[in-house]
Amino acid sequence: MESTRQHKIARLIQKDMSDILLRYARTLHGVLISVSEVRVSSDLSIAHIYLSIFPQDRVAETMQAIEENTPHLRGEIGTLERHQLRVIPEIRFHLDETIDRMEHIDELLKR
Repeated sequence: MESTRQHKIARLIQKDMSDILLRYARTLHGVLISVSEVRVSSDLSIAHIYLSIFPQDRVAETMQAIEENTPHLRGEIGTLERHQLRVIPEIRFHLDETIDRMEHIDELLKR
């Protein structure tokens, strides 16, 4: 169960990371990145960020580019949140596969 503080920090990080990745996606030309969910650990030291990436054929390339730029992205979060958070959480990116699972289930039900 998430505490109120965890939930507030997760929403704050989600909003700011969405803005940062929107600017970052412009450099990737033709890729849409959205932050679908953020979960913060109970000690507020780790933020798990779930991303949806479109088109599907550029997912691996985009995730690799984001992973390589994680320290820079965390720094940008730190700049934006320096007055809100004492310690900026470590960031871990994950691919959100919810939409893929929903499409797969939909295809199975159509049979």
